[in-house]
Amino acid sequence: MNTIVWLREDLRLFDNPALHYAASRGEVTPVFIFPESLGGASYWWLHYSLEKLALSFAEQGVVLLLRTGDPLTVLMELCNELDTQSLVWNRVYSPEGIRLGSDLKERLNSQGIESTSFNAQLLIEPTQVLNKQGAPFKVFTPFWRHCLASLDPSSIVGVPDFIKTSHSIESEPLSSWGLLPESPDWSSGLAERWTPGEDGAQLRWQHFIESTISRYKDGRDIPKEENTSMLSPHLAFGEISPKQIWFDTQQAMVSREIDSDNGNKFLSEMGWREYSRYLLVHFPHIISQPFNVKFANFPWQDNPSLLLAWQQGQTGYPLVDAGMRELWATGYMHNRVRMVAASFLIKHCMTHWQEGMNWFWDTLVDADIANNTASWQWVAGCGTDASPYFRIFNPILQGERFDKDGAYIKKWVPELAQLDVKFINKPWEADPISLQLAGVRLGDNYPWPVVDHKCARETALDAYKSIKGS
Repeated sequence: MNTIVWLREDLRLFDNPALHYAASRGEVTPVFIFPESLGGASYWWLHYSLEKLALSFAEQGVVLLLRTGDPLTVLMELCNELDTQSLVWNRVYSPEGIRLGSDLKERLNSQGIESTSFNAQLLIEPTQVLNKQGAPFKVFTPFWRHCLASLDPSSIVGVPDFIKTSHSIESEPLSSWGLLPESPDWSSGLAERWTPGEDGAQLRWQHFIESTISRYKDGRDIPKEENTSMLSPHLAFGEISPKQIWFDTQQAMVSREIDSDNGNKFLSEMGWREYSRYLLVHFPHIISQPFNVKFANFPWQDNPSLLLAWQQGQTGYPLVDAGMRELWATGYMHNRVRMVAASFLIKHCMTHWQEGMNWFWDTLVDADIANNTASWQWVAGCGTDASPYFRIFNPILQGERFDKDGAYIKKWVPELAQLDVKFINKPWEADPISLQLAGVRLGDNYPWPVVDHKCARETALDAYKSIKGS
């Protein structure tokens, strides 16, 4: 039997349940269909991830088919070409992913073709986690507590034993998809930092679990250091299994290779990843609408110049600018700085959270519809379990606390590199001699603040009060 495996957010061979199921029954024909809605940085990653995946399949004697078009049409046509009676896939938990899976299953059933879907992306099915009233959780802590009490992930499956591809159907060439930037090619910083693909994911995971995780709990907030797993893009493309991460971490804690404080803190962050998908399954409208309906009437301001200054890392607030420049150069931003930068756009610039969400979607290599939506609504104060709107990150104090020696700012805002560290988060307070010695010319080679922190904070709080009683 030849079974088609529709790949999406599961670009790996190891612990891929759909592939394992298909290979246990006979020949496998994996297919990936061009996604229409990714951002530029994600397309760059996808190119290399698919390139590596195709090579991994080829080493097993299997051809990875690339196709362009409407997924349902492409898959039904492929079933006819191969005269197959079986098509399987791993579930995608976005509203569009759920809709496609449901529509495909209905169409296949009408044609008498077997269809089976699997969970390869989460530790627990979102529909299995409900509160005592049978309703979805709206706060992370009880959600995760419930998950921990009932979590029993299925065992990991290895790389399948494949039968060599017998059909002669050709794949579309990956180069024809035009995923890589050309005019201009802005991807050099991405290539320096990342190794897309399953092998890259495994190498990064082994480095983290064997070394970095011992510094995770206390070090994860320090942006100049790499104390986080850096697995988010690999997870977004499904190059590594969440179950492998879970079991490896649990085993390392049991064997005392890592302490429980660091291990459990890391697993709780994996819990937030689960929670973001959980929210999207139960409340799909949050992609475009605030979970808290009061924020539908929030008096956002439309100020393109402030948005552009934020996007370009030219706000005059060094920590924010450092983060935005890191993002543009590498397709990534440290999580602590993400919160500060997002808060600045929303609450200092009074710009709608969707503007920031859209920019992150285009520039992050780990752009993920669930994490992106939940995180921006959390910062904006309009999501479930959100940070209160009146919690406004002070970008000056955040820099002084988490980048004490200014190393992160000096790296990404080199025009401030010679400035005394006591002024590096607030160069406008430096005396003229200090600025001159450091080569800083405010308004020339580094901007004055685009907004005043105190005034912006008061404006944001007043706007919040205007909807509080609605």
